[in-house]
Amino acid sequence: MKDIVFIIRAEKLEIVKSILDEHGCGGMTVMTAMGCGTQRGFTDEDAVQEIKGYKTKINLLPKIRIEAVVEDELVESILLDVRERIATGKVGDGKVFIFPVEDAMRIRTGERGDSAI
Repeated sequence: MKDIVFIIRAEKLEIVKSILDEHGCGGMTVMTAMGCGTQRGFTDEDAVQEIKGYKTKINLLPKIRIEAVVEDELVESILLDVRERIATGKVGDGKVFIFPVEDAMRIRTGERGDSAI
């Protein structure tokens, strides 16, 4: 099993949800996030905000974080579909991280391994 973490543009959420559904992904967790990558977010000198009395430059962009645990054999096809269907070719498209998952358990039934996802 693999844990796939997608950090994507918010407007691409429905496409990634569709891709995971098409590949039989049993579930996902979706969170809002703020961050910056190599583009370092906003570079406008006027983008300064006062937070609790401290002035700070806002350089974080809104993103969506999706996390899904999938069977090993699904990873490559999911990655290919994501690359094909959500890439704009512009900075800020996002990243995907893949982590090994040692085991999983469905709390309700006690099922373990692939059957738990």
